[in-house]
Amino acid sequence: MPINRPDLAVKKALMTDTVQTERIAKFLSRAGVASRRDSEKLVAEGRIKVNGKVIDTPATKVGPKDRIEFDDAEVGGKVHTKLWRYHKPDGLVTSHKDEKGRTTVFDSLPKELGRVISVGRLDITSEGLLLLTNDGELARHLEHPSTGFSRRYRARAYGKVTQAELSSLINGIKIDGIMTGPIEAVLDSTSGDNSWITVTLREGKNREVRRAMEHLGLKVNRLIRVSYGPFMLGELNPGETDEVKYSVIQTQLGHLMDFPDLPEPKTRAPKRGSHASAKRFQKKPGETKTSGAKKAEPQGRGKFAKSKGKPRVKATGKPGGKFQGKYAPRGQGRGKK
Repeated sequence: MPINRPDLAVKKALMTDTVQTERIAKFLSRAGVASRRDSEKLVAEGRIKVNGKVIDTPATKVGPKDRIEFDDAEVGGKVHTKLWRYHKPDGLVTSHKDEKGRTTVFDSLPKELGRVISVGRLDITSEGLLLLTNDGELARHLEHPSTGFSRRYRARAYGKVTQAELSSLINGIKIDGIMTGPIEAVLDSTSGDNSWITVTLREGKNREVRRAMEHLGLKVNRLIRVSYGPFMLGELNPGETDEVKYSVIQTQLGHLMDFPDLPEPKTRAPKRGSHASAKRFQKKPGETKTSGAKKAEPQGRGKFAKSKGKPRVKATGKPGGKFQGKYAPRGQGRGKK
């Protein structure tokens, strides 16, 4: 006979509610609207509605049955995580909106990407690799110093410097009274008054590379980010984007987040003979179905001649040849006689 325990029923209901609900900032982040910090700003600006009402606190919790709107447009649930590499050109602001009316990175992206979030930022005059994602939680994990992802830059700096001076940055320096983390700097080449320097750091504070070079009396006149963690700029041209395969995201970032085991998007195979790589399947004029498919094998009874693709064997059925048994696998002529 079942025992009626109202206290257990209430406790179970509370536990279920705790599992299913989450803070609005986290929901918006996982839905790809903005990072958690930016989502809190959207709430403060009155741009988020829950069940038709504008909310004023980021502590608001929502569940799967709630209707969430951002700028009067309904927001869906968790999206399929995607990540892109983007080569940011010089002159673009890494922001969704610029108070000075300057062109932003997001104004220049292909429309089919939808709403995406940048992983970190690059200054308006900086170039190179910028990671973009539709998953705010992934962006937060990639940016967090605890992950220890390195950011590598190629800097062209005006002024004279030695490798010994650059090596002094490895212990960190004080910028505006705050100590930076280790900065690895390698002098690559010098031409006139300009030097190319490879700089690697793991925190990426605001204008940290430029300020570190200024600490040594250098002025950076070009800065290119060439890698962010395991992701490289590679051969991307300025303004180009390239989606990272989902399997690569799982492999490289699986230790940060629990990615579901989803299949890669299916691509339609090209029709036979419709692609340049399929030319070898096309028939030549007058060619039969089987003619030309396989080169004729050498005939004859020379020392190394093949016999219709079959090894020569003696009447005993054992492999023939001068080194019979010497290099044969175990059990095929290498036993004691």
